[in-house]
Amino acid sequence: MQTSSVLLRSWIWLLSVRGGQRGEGGRIQEPHSLWIQAVGQSGCSGLYRPVARRVMLVPQDTVHPPQTASGEDITNLWQNSQLSPSLAAMSLQSSTPEALRVVNLLQERNLLPPAPVPAPTPCLTQDLQKLNCSPEVFRSTLTSIPQTQSLLNKAKMPLGLLLHPFKDLSQLPVVTSSTIVRCRFCRTYINPFVSFLDQRRWKCNLCYRVNDVPEEFMYNPVSRSYGEPHKRPEVQNATIEFIAPSEYMLRPPQPAVYLFVLDVSHNAVETGYLNVFCQSLLDNISSLPGDSRTKVGFITFDSTIHFYNLQEGLSQPQMLIVSDIEDIFLPTPDSLLVNLNESKELVQDLLKSLPNLFEKTMETQSALGSALQAAFKLLSPTGGRMSVFQTQLPNLGVGALQSREDPNQRASAKDIQHLAPATDFYKKLALDCSSQQVAVDLFLLSAQYCDLASLGCISRYSAGSVYYYPSYHHQHNPAQVERFQKDLKRYLTRKIGFEAVMRIRCTKGLSIHTFHGNFFVRSTDLLSLPNVNPDAGFAVQMSIEENLDDMQVVSFQAALLYTSSKGERRIRVHTLCLPVVNSLSDIFAGADVQAITGLLACMAVDRSVTASLSDARDAMTNAAIDSLMSYRQSVLTIQQPGLLVPACLRLFPLYILALLKQKAFRTGTSTRLDDRVFAMLQLKYQPLAYAMLMIHPALYRVDDLTDEGALNINERTIPQPRLLQLSVEKLSREGAFLMDAGIVIYLWIGRNCHSNFLTQVLGVPNYAAVPDNLYLLPELDTAESQRTRAFIGWLRDQRPFFPSLHIIRDESQLKASFMQNMIEDRTESALSYYEFLLHLQQQISK
Repeated sequence: MQTSSVLLRSWIWLLSVRGGQRGEGGRIQEPHSLWIQAVGQSGCSGLYRPVARRVMLVPQDTVHPPQTASGEDITNLWQNSQLSPSLAAMSLQSSTPEALRVVNLLQERNLLPPAPVPAPTPCLTQDLQKLNCSPEVFRSTLTSIPQTQSLLNKAKMPLGLLLHPFKDLSQLPVVTSSTIVRCRFCRTYINPFVSFLDQRRWKCNLCYRVNDVPEEFMYNPVSRSYGEPHKRPEVQNATIEFIAPSEYMLRPPQPAVYLFVLDVSHNAVETGYLNVFCQSLLDNISSLPGDSRTKVGFITFDSTIHFYNLQEGLSQPQMLIVSDIEDIFLPTPDSLLVNLNESKELVQDLLKSLPNLFEKTMETQSALGSALQAAFKLLSPTGGRMSVFQTQLPNLGVGALQSREDPNQRASAKDIQHLAPATDFYKKLALDCSSQQVAVDLFLLSAQYCDLASLGCISRYSAGSVYYYPSYHHQHNPAQVERFQKDLKRYLTRKIGFEAVMRIRCTKGLSIHTFHGNFFVRSTDLLSLPNVNPDAGFAVQMSIEENLDDMQVVSFQAALLYTSSKGERRIRVHTLCLPVVNSLSDIFAGADVQAITGLLACMAVDRSVTASLSDARDAMTNAAIDSLMSYRQSVLTIQQPGLLVPACLRLFPLYILALLKQKAFRTGTSTRLDDRVFAMLQLKYQPLAYAMLMIHPALYRVDDLTDEGALNINERTIPQPRLLQLSVEKLSREGAFLMDAGIVIYLWIGRNCHSNFLTQVLGVPNYAAVPDNLYLLPELDTAESQRTRAFIGWLRDQRPFFPSLHIIRDESQLKASFMQNMIEDRTESALSYYEFLLHLQQQISK
């Protein structure tokens, strides 16, 4: 592990900016300024000694454009709020003593709770908390907001929000109303945390200005009563969806349009992916979200571009080949995107014949860039979704790339090169797509390097997604084939929103300065999302521009405006309310360790690309050192040996070490460049719950599952084994252990595993009979088999993507991947958890 820059005594704030403009990635650009603060020994005031740099992820005293609404400021109105009396007597410390319980990490080694860590509950009155937004949708790194920026700086923890705004919800109140009530000054949507001064006036919880209650809002459609606006659904639900009237439309809602762009080169045909794709679309074509206006189209490419005329009335699909890839044109623009209902038989005929059309091809070249340009031209009039399937490095025409990976340097290099794109072609095209309401999803199925750092830009800036299947092959890698099939089914049938924008508003005094996720930043707080899907997460960093002295709570509101696949304009609104505190102990008591880890991971990905991987690694280590040092110096009342932390942050060093060993940030191992870049893309895009499994996998012993403490879901009994520490110490040769690492699940079978598990679950007589590359559990009619399959099925059901299962023996090649996730153990290039704790203690005690 790189420790040189941890030994410093100075701060360098690389993210500090004054008065900058925002660019496509959400980061403020130009002009940059750099502050250096000397923290030398006493008596050295005014002197700057040349010391090693100390790189930080968290900016200090950053000044940003104001986020507050224009108009006359109304101050000190909070006293009139009906929330005030119920909050006045709150004491945060008394209500959360467990969060501040002192833990000595060097003595208490077994800190993992028996089950996954829940999100902390903000310290609000019961009435307010009952109305608050679910942490699965809207979560803050600090559930108690510091009163001032200087107090936040002193706590040395990042302030930010993590969102899952379009998440599939079992219950979602939908309101149809000709009047959507919003603050006339800052445009906040009315929500549970506004105040009603009387029946006719309400006060905004973001800008504190007073608004009139519209006459229509006096009637409650749920209770069918009049005169109780505070009981309407909009004021009783922190997550709600409005069906929007015409003023929320820039143009009539467009139909759902799906365009599939398919690599049909020799390499692609060899993988066998085309058969799986065509069969999957055939199976799910009637489940594509949409209505009677839904349109579809297909483009295939190798060294030329092939279009398909699917116009109703033709006896069979017509292939149209454009060989001049330097000057792409659409041969018959009006017949390439067709109404799915009218041309369904032709579409089905094409899908049945496509794999055979190219099965003997010898074309090895890939003109991906030209195919994307053609697809963009085709979708520009309507917008829609472009699904691109690619199996090799594009090597012909615009956007052609060359291999930048040197396997000989991969393991030894101190710093990883080529994390940034090699060309801006894909980013520029993505921005063009975004302006025309087109999102691009990339499916990369390859055994070779494909420069995902460059190709990924097409999805990142157009609000698309990246799916990655390394070493995909229909015969040699059946586990990847199964994963591809399941992912495709979800992808083709899940809910989708078109022509979307998302705006995040916050209480006067707070401001947003950096966004993370896949999007284009259209203005300071507006994200352009040509498509929005239920599996996408976002994060934002925040700062405190004006002191929050007179406030007891603050609010955050995310509003997502989109066109449904049925052509309705809708607005989904989430509102989160959090208390304001003025002491460091209260800030620490409200720290959400998983949200902090998730935000730091996003920040570290950016740092890896804009600076270097070693910079990002040092900054993550320093994030742990600084926050725990602040706690020790300013909150801790007892001084004793050891590494003392508050209970709420007891997992923080473990999570930071897990990040350092995660595929995105690890050093010293033969991590393929595309694998590393994909891990980085995932950390920025995945909602927190899924990202945390990739950061810190869950380990369970499964050869002794019982029904004790089991869940009962839909008449299925789901065993609940204890979570185990990620250390070889916890493994036993006599057992079987399951590791859930997010997009992959490993089942490791010990060499002396009980024969009962082998016969009753795996269906083999002994250990030697466990086959290599086993990825399916046999469906045996035994209690042990049913429990194991129920548990794995339950884990899979909790996420929208499909994790492949790898059943591995001690001699399996995949054992190395399994062992790399043993975060608490030492490796050639990384400290063990205990050594990392000693390192933190040494730095904090200096």
